[in-house]
Amino acid sequence: MTNRTDDEYPEAPSDRTHVKRYHWLARYDQETVKAILDATPLAHVGCMMNGVPFVTPTFFWREGDRVYWHGSSAGRLFKALEHQDICLTVSLLDGLVIARSAYNFNCNFRSVMLLGRAELISDEAVKAEKLRNFVDGLIPGEWERLRPVHAKEIEATAVASLSIAEASCKVRTGPPLDDEEDYAFPSWAGVIPIRYQVLPPEPDPRNLPDVPMPEDILKFRLG
Repeated sequence: MTNRTDDEYPEAPSDRTHVKRYHWLARYDQETVKAILDATPLAHVGCMMNGVPFVTPTFFWREGDRVYWHGSSAGRLFKALEHQDICLTVSLLDGLVIARSAYNFNCNFRSVMLLGRAELISDEAVKAEKLRNFVDGLIPGEWERLRPVHAKEIEATAVASLSIAEASCKVRTGPPLDDEEDYAFPSWAGVIPIRYQVLPPEPDPRNLPDVPMPEDILKFRLG
């Protein structure tokens, strides 16, 4: 990884997304934002509830310039969302960076932070459409193969969305960056790559004997 010069630093979309620490790792372009969001279905949503900060892990999905996530309509997270700005983050660990000194140990990673005011979807038909997009985004065509959804299940489910316009990313790649004098020290340095792995599906032992596994189950991939 090569550090950039001051005139190569991109402009942040807002003061609060401006990366100050390790600012040479910063990215603000929508192409990078969307690529990181699309690489995993897991995000963390942070907001204040009763004066205490809470960070909640959740599955999410992206449609165009917004991200969506769902949960219980009775959950306190969704009751608090509309009254404050929130932060949604996604982080991907790509490698452990082993340096010649403990001070310079690092990791290769991709992360994105979204800020803004979430919107709750109240229309039941729109909620059903978004939930279908979520399911079919994971396994194409799965919604039609499932038991038809009940109206009470849609009512019990909350769906929120957030714009991805106010975002910042950090991306680190490459070998360790040691102090120049440490390169002569006889200690091994390098990168241990880390990858998420999708394993073969494990069938439910209570599957009906005449129900085959859909081909799209076997095709599932992250990203």
